[in-house]
Amino acid sequence: MHALAFFFAASCSLLATLPFTEPSKTPSSFTIDLIHHDSPLSPFYNSSMTRSQLIRNAAMRSISRANQLSLSLSHSLNQLKESSPEPIIIPNNGNYLMRIYIGTPSVERLAIADTGSDLTWVQCSPCDNTKCFAQNTPLYDPLNSSTFTLLPCDSQPCTQLPYSQYVCSDYGDCIYAYTYGDNSYSYGGLSSDSIRFDATAATPTIPKFVFGCGFQNKFTADKSGKTTGIVGLGAGPLSLVSQLGDEIGHKFSYCLLPFSSNSNSKLKFGEAAIVQGNGVVSTPLIIKPDLPFYYLNLEGITVGAKTVKTGQTDGNIIIDSGSTLTYLEESFYNEFVSLVKETVAVEEDQYIPYPFDFCFTYKEGMSTPPDVVFHFTGGDVVLKPMNTLVLIEDNLICSTVVPSHFDGIAIFGNLGQIDFHVGYDIQGGKVSFAPTDCSLN
Repeated sequence: MHALAFFFAASCSLLATLPFTEPSKTPSSFTIDLIHHDSPLSPFYNSSMTRSQLIRNAAMRSISRANQLSLSLSHSLNQLKESSPEPIIIPNNGNYLMRIYIGTPSVERLAIADTGSDLTWVQCSPCDNTKCFAQNTPLYDPLNSSTFTLLPCDSQPCTQLPYSQYVCSDYGDCIYAYTYGDNSYSYGGLSSDSIRFDATAATPTIPKFVFGCGFQNKFTADKSGKTTGIVGLGAGPLSLVSQLGDEIGHKFSYCLLPFSSNSNSKLKFGEAAIVQGNGVVSTPLIIKPDLPFYYLNLEGITVGAKTVKTGQTDGNIIIDSGSTLTYLEESFYNEFVSLVKETVAVEEDQYIPYPFDFCFTYKEGMSTPPDVVFHFTGGDVVLKPMNTLVLIEDNLICSTVVPSHFDGIAIFGNLGQIDFHVGYDIQGGKVSFAPTDCSLN
């Protein structure tokens, strides 16, 4: 069969502006669940772990994420300068997961939802344990789907991949090759198939969704077997958001709950993603060439009555749902934390658990820490103490804002975004924030 021959031929050859997706009767808006890695609703949930342990684990994943973003950005810039291969964002075992249903008949996959990735991919058959990572569900078998198609090298989606990330098989099929800075990778056939986001008809079916059918894959950071790939929500032309395009008005949003919540956070598309109501502020969305990340420009931070400024205007911080902590460029962070110490008037604790940087012990009668205002260009986002401080253990409170030790990387992480409706208007070029009780959305 042509498809099987392709897989074996492509396996050898790997060693050597919108896609054509046609959503069928896609509604103008729909909502799907985002499952936090550590929530009671997650397959990763460990009921024997304390809240402090869960927070520490999430923070450690955040360190890995920042390192991965730094490597990805560094290699991407090198690719622009030297035409070297471009890694995209490195997968870890994810902070938010989502279920997708691929093929006809459809099969359920649990994948990492990633606003810093473009291509969606899953593991495909044929693939043995020496070429794919273990997963606790059967591999997606394209020969069992009546709607699966391999895309040729001259197809528009294939040409939208960076030239260093695809080759042509002997049969003219498009073979993608995504490598990541932690030695993770996915190689396979750029394909199209039917996809939906719910086991019922509550969400739309996209009949020709472009994705990667991976037959050589490695997840360095996830040995659990519970996740099977990535759903790319980033700025690249092959991301889910870009493929839905006009059908959702180029808009998506999320409303993130604390991960201890017994409900799932929500990812919204189309009209439902419009942020409105009291307290809405907006800031320009900055997308940089050949990078899948969403950037904002942070002008300064206010704590109490005093402000420190970045002095930058060109998009200096990535807004990222996959990072737990918020990272600031080191010299700016030092100004910020000095201001926190001065304003809160607390003594820094000598015991600071990694990966936090500033902690103090709560004492009875201590005044409530002030709000922290992030001054983005055109909009001030007021963060409550729950966004910027976290109780670790035995009255030890740590800042969720930490210094970035990675060159060129600052990240606005998901703890800072909890209980905000965060909307991305790609065509309008803005990100909007509205303080919201996300348990009601």
